[in-house]
Amino acid sequence: MPPKNEPLNSFDWMVVEPSLNEQFTLERSIREIEDCESLEVLSRLCVAMARQNWHQGKLLKQAVGHIALMDAVFSGAEQKP
Repeated sequence: MPPKNEPLNSFDWMVVEPSLNEQFTLERSIREIEDCESLEVLSRLCVAMARQNWHQGKLLKQAVGHIALMDAVFSGAEQKP
């Protein structure tokens, strides 16, 4: 339940703020990819990332839909006398 002073339609929870450690980990991965000279390895990586991106996009869409449904039910329950 959001704090009393926070509006129910706030989308602040969607803001992504990576920690310093997460930023370093991402940068290390990016540099490993940039330094890779094997086209075969890069090709396999691209295929894996395309599959993972599709799956995560689908999962995210389903999750946001589920959250929206729960929010609608929750908002409706709070408005009843």
